[in-house]
Amino acid sequence: MAFASLESGDDDAPLTEINMVPLIDVMLVLLIIFIVTAPLLTHAVKVDLPKAASSANQTKPENVQLAIDAAGQVFWNGEAVDASAFDSRLQAAGVQQPQPEIHIRAERVTPYEKVAQVMSDAARNGLTRIAFVTDPSSVGR
Repeated sequence: MAFASLESGDDDAPLTEINMVPLIDVMLVLLIIFIVTAPLLTHAVKVDLPKAASSANQTKPENVQLAIDAAGQVFWNGEAVDASAFDSRLQAAGVQQPQPEIHIRAERVTPYEKVAQVMSDAARNGLTRIAFVTDPSSVGR
């Protein structure tokens, strides 16, 4: 909708100005909606919850440090063990309550087959908590 102006010019030319009045109206309506709804969004229900005074009873199981060198020799807490002694110690650890965690340390050049065999032996004897111990200072060397 064009308004009459005092300027003399070509009346058939299209208007090149954007009519800002409808845009301002929409903006003001949105502003009023946000002002009204903002306090409703931050309203929280206050509930008086009961307090618990107990704490969990945690018993720390012992950790078994298993080390495997490059030759495939297994060390139980720093002591070299052969295959039969290793199996008997795994069976004894499998029946303990709580079960100990197995921490495996292996040299970088240790064959994966030996590490997988140790993990399989531990799982077969019921030891499911197995962790790998690494040296973060040697990463990327």
